[in-house]
Amino acid sequence: MLKDAPVNTDAPPEHGERQLAPFSRVSGMQTKLHRWATAEPGRRFDDLFNLVHDPATLIVAWQRVAGNTGARSAGVDGRRATDVEDVGVQAFLDDLRAQLRAGMFRPMPVRERMIPKPGGGGKMRRLGIPTVADRVVQAALKLVLEPIFEADFVPVSYGFRPRRRAQDAIAEIHLFGTSG
Repeated sequence: MLKDAPVNTDAPPEHGERQLAPFSRVSGMQTKLHRWATAEPGRRFDDLFNLVHDPATLIVAWQRVAGNTGARSAGVDGRRATDVEDVGVQAFLDDLRAQLRAGMFRPMPVRERMIPKPGGGGKMRRLGIPTVADRVVQAALKLVLEPIFEADFVPVSYGFRPRRRAQDAIAEIHLFGTSG
């Protein structure tokens, strides 16, 4: 029997039943995708796009985007997450879902800002700020694709993975180095 790996749901612990249902549904979807990807490494996943524009996936993606510190930043369209909340999140998600289903969604250019590099001696780096809609679509894609790709990574792979840091990789190197 396969043991399901933990999935990266980040579901808030205290929510009403109505809001918890999408998190539960997405978590179940992620668990199934991960289980299938682990059981059949060469498996071809068809029809993932329906999972991306599923209402539960979009709600969870919205919660992640709105809860992020970057939600206060506007993209090229000038809208922030709070602006979307003011006009109605459900209407925003319904419109976004309709655009995705119809194949009409097009990402916007990112708004570029120059920010100082930490410890960079006055050097600057470019920061790209996507629109709120683009961030929600990216988060939805991540929710669907991450469990599939996670199944292919080896345990000692640390780059750009959930709940893994460079410090964890260094600690493992020290462990392997001292244990022969």
